[in-house]
Amino acid sequence: MTAIPTIVVDADACPVKREIVEIARARGAPVLMVASHDHRLQAEDGVSIMQVDRSDQSVDLYIANHIKRGDIVVTQDFGLATIVLAKDALALSPRGQQYDDRNIDYLMERRHELAKRRRGGGRTKGPKAMSDEDRIRFQQKLTKVLESRQENAEP
Repeated sequence: MTAIPTIVVDADACPVKREIVEIARARGAPVLMVASHDHRLQAEDGVSIMQVDRSDQSVDLYIANHIKRGDIVVTQDFGLATIVLAKDALALSPRGQQYDDRNIDYLMERRHELAKRRRGGGRTKGPKAMSDEDRIRFQQKLTKVLESRQENAEP
């Protein structure tokens, strides 16, 4: 059995921070928002803030070095998601996609191919705008994951 998981957020560009806080508060789960000093985040009840330097991978490195087995990490970064999975934690995108061993290799390969195309002068589309449906899907997925983890937690 595991304790209630911490929700760790790659908060620099996370579009669902408010939703995470609301769901975590309703479920009694602690939240840790990790962001560079370039972003203003405010600690509040149940939400801890860790600000790191602005270098390229500081947020990812902090998260990778501090997550525990069973934590839930919210990130858009496929590379960080790979590390999270290797540490036996759960990784979710802000759109509600759960990264797992079945999809992470494909996502990393696709990211690599698009980067090669850009380096060669090609153009690629960025991600589509976050929709209300994306937010709802994320809220449903995070709630479901927390409920599942809490059912298996020690009393």
